[in-house]
Amino acid sequence: MIIYVDENMSPYLARGFNILQQPLNLKLREAIEVHSVKDVFGQGAQDEDWIPLAGEEGACVITQDYNIQRVKHQRALCEQYGLGMFYFRPPSKTGFSYWDMLKLMAKHWEEIIKIATREERPFAYKVSPRGRLEGMD
Repeated sequence: MIIYVDENMSPYLARGFNILQQPLNLKLREAIEVHSVKDVFGQGAQDEDWIPLAGEEGACVITQDYNIQRVKHQRALCEQYGLGMFYFRPPSKTGFSYWDMLKLMAKHWEEIIKIATREERPFAYKVSPRGRLEGMD
């Protein structure tokens, strides 16, 4: 399974979590790879272009772009292509700092993996600015 980190987050987070996930994959039925949307689909790739491709791979996405959930046709694409979405809602329009995002991802990583490997897609979760992981309707 692939978990994509959206281009609104550092590709170094994806690369680092991919490395950290490797020894944990020994305990899973299916290995988890973590990739950056920017590295795989290119910088500036339109959501409407990469969402179907990620969905065809059975992927999940971690993003700060809450507009994907709000914009009707983008949300419909996520549902149509069966994506699992994890929205990290930043406390401001500037987003989380690199270290705050790293800490939040590390804090919720085990739960993200459990959800990604067990829950039927499509699904959507958000991590609030206060740091709680909650299901979305």
